[in-house]
Formats: sequence, structure tokens, C-alpha cells
Amino acid sequence: MEFKQALYERRSVRAYQGRAIPEEVIREVIKDAVHAPSGSNMQPWAFAVIEDKNLMKEWSDTTKSILLGRMNENKYLQQYKKVLGNKDFNIFYNAPCLLLIYGNTASPNCVFDCSMVALAAMLSAYEKGLGSCWIGFAMQLCNLPQIKELLGVPEKYKLVTPMVMGYPKGTWPVIPRNEPTIFAWKK
Repeated sequence: MEFKQALYERRSVRAYQGRAIPEEVIREVIKDAVHAPSGSNMQPWAFAVIEDKNLMKEWSDTTKSILLGRMNENKYLQQYKKVLGNKDFNIFYNAPCLLLIYGNTASPNCVFDCSMVALAAMLSAYEKGLGSCWIGFAMQLCNLPQIKELLGVPEKYKLVTPMVMGYPKGTWPVIPRNEPTIFAWKK
């Protein structure tokens, strides 16, 4: 697969087949991802891999409860009230794998570096026939001290990317992009 094809065709996938991803494929995605650029070559990223469906379901239910409780203080969340109130909705879309990318806060660029690692992971996953999706809903839960302790994540690390991966169920159309806005081009 050509790079441009992966870049243009990769989509956020929100429906997955039930089959597990082989461990070696997940490890290869991570190995590919860490070749992303890193400010001052600090490479501040670290990973946690969750394949436990029951744990992901528990975390989904907990997250929905937390977010529903914050509806009044966060107007942005109100658009998701119906979906978050649906007991059958899983914020992880029943994906077989949750990849958490944590950044070492000793690096001033950890958010940028880990975001680039996330994109590299998504492109690598796509190249391997996997779908992926950044799960913004999981940001607060997976950064809680008790979750980090459960996963063995040191205190100085913070969650940058919660991302699911799996074999897509169905096809996902390419979404057209707007022409880029270029404010200046000085020669």
C-alpha cells in the first residue's frame, strides 16, 4: 500500500468484527508508530494495551456515567446526551483492542510527540487491514490515578491518546476534505 493511499483512505472506524487482533500485529503497529518524529528525540511515549472486553465495557459504562453527570457544566457534551444515555452504546465501539498512548510530562513536547505516534499507529493499522478510532470520551477516565495504577503507568505520564483498533465491520467511505486555508505565502 502506498503512503498516500493510506493517508487519504484511512477513516475513523466505529464498527468492528468480533475477532481478536493477533498480538504480533498489535506489537508491529506499536513498533511502526514509534518511528514518528519526536522533539529533541525525547521519545516520551509509552503504551498500554487492553484486550479485556469486560474491562472495556466496565470503563465504557463508568465513562458514560461521568460524562452524563457533567452535562450541565459542559455544554459541548449536551449533543451526546442521547447516545451516552443509551445503555447499549459502548464508547469503545466493541473493538477488540484499546491502545492507550501515554506521554512522559518531563518532555515539553509529549502531547505533540504522542499525537504523531497516534497518527503513525493509525496509518500502520490501516495498512494491516485494521480500522482505528481516537476515543475522546475516554480521556478523563483513562487518566485517573486508579486506572493508571491498575495499568502500572507512572504518575509523571499523562494520557494523550485512547485509540481503538480492530477489523472493520463493513466499509467506510472517504470523507472529502476542504481546501486548505493558507494565510500567507511569502517569497
